[in-house]
Amino acid sequence: MRSPSDPQFWRAAYAEPKQGWEIGRAAPPLERWFTAHPPTGRRALVVGCGRGHEARLLARAGAEVVAIDFAPEALDEARALAAREGVRVDFRQRDLFALPGDDERFDLVVEHCCFCAIDPARRGEYVDVVAGALADGGEFVGLLRTRCPRPDGPPFAVDAAEIERLFAPRFSIAHLSVPEDSIAPRLGTELLVHMKRRR
Repeated sequence: MRSPSDPQFWRAAYAEPKQGWEIGRAAPPLERWFTAHPPTGRRALVVGCGRGHEARLLARAGAEVVAIDFAPEALDEARALAAREGVRVDFRQRDLFALPGDDERFDLVVEHCCFCAIDPARRGEYVDVVAGALADGGEFVGLLRTRCPRPDGPPFAVDAAEIERLFAPRFSIAHLSVPEDSIAPRLGTELLVHMKRRR
C-alpha cells in the first residue's frame, strides 16, 4: 500500500467514485467560524484543499486565497467549481512539505482533513511548515478529527492533548473545542482549533 506522503496515493483516492472526507461543501464549523471572523482583506493559504470548498468560502468572504493540493484531479475539479461560482482562487499543485522553499507569507492558514491525512510521524514537520508559511502573528484555523473510521488511516485521529503538545512551541492556542454543528456522521469527533503564530 502506498504511503499518504506519496502523491499517487491521493491521485488513486480521487479516482475512486466516492471519498470519505468529501462532503461537497465547506465544513459547517468552518463556515460558522469565518462568518463570525470574516477574513476580508487577508491573505489566506488553504493546505490540502481538495476540491476547494473552504478555499471558495474564504474567497467569497473577501480573502485573497492560495490553495494547494497534491492531486491534479482534485485541483481540476476545484478550478471548475470556482469558475462556475465566479470565485477567484489561486489553486496550485504543491507538496505541503515543500513550502519551506517559498518566500510567500500569509495572514491565515486554513485546513480541513489535511493534518489528519498525513503520516502521523510528520506531524511535527507539519507544524513547522504551517508556522513558517505565516507572517508574525498570523493565524491558523483548522478542523481536525478525533475519531476515524479506519484504524490504519488515513485519516489518523488526534486528540486535544496531542494538538497542544505539537503546536504549543510555535503557536498560542486561542480556541479549541468540539463543534456542535459538525455533519451528522462526524458529530462529536472533530476539534475546531484557532491558533496564533508566536512572534
